Amino acid sequence: MKSFMYQVPTEKSVDQAVKDVGATLLERQFGVLWDLDINQKLAEKGIETEPPFRILEVCSAPRAKKALSTNQAVGFFLPCKVLVYEDRTTHRTMIGYAKPEMLIGLAQDDRLASLAQEVDQIMRQAVDQAAG
Repeated sequence: MKSFMYQVPTEKSVDQAVKDVGATLLERQFGVLWDLDINQKLAEKGIETEPPFRILEVCSAPRAKKALSTNQAVGFFLPCKVLVYEDRTTHRTMIGYAKPEMLIGLAQDDRLASLAQEVDQIMRQAVDQAAG
């Protein structure tokens, strides 16, 4: 069975990895729309925090437009999410994302396969570069 995610470890801190993955995505025409700091949100609610965990919502506007023009159900998967977190077992920072090919496969629309592969390749390159 194929994995639904791609992730790599890095020696960087979570904060540095967030900055670096944002920069490498921007080089590839993906913008970070939102940076959700899960620990900050939990603390606001009076809930004990976990190891650092961030969710970046990222988007390439031209690719999102193409996907939505092909099949509006793709909106359920947009924007793409990149996770940057400290693994509670290894204490290493991890950078990863849900594979677009796996998510798009849920829409059962073969017209989107090549676009999903393109987005996956771009995101993998950005994550690998950011992980250093």
